[in-house]
Amino acid sequence: MAKYNEAIRKITKTGNYTYYINIPREYIKVLGWRKKQKVVVKLSEKKIIIEDWVK
Repeated sequence: MAKYNEAIRKITKTGNYTYYINIPREYIKVLGWRKKQKVVVKLSEKKIIIEDWVK
């Protein structure tokens, strides 16, 4: 994947326990992800890793 500049985003709260961050469209396009696709969200020390879900 090509190296991109940092994309600064704000964390937004949508309920009592839910937060979200918008991911730039260019990142989604490069990864080949689509609407309603399942992904895996992992916590690794002080990083969040989002990966394609493989059944």
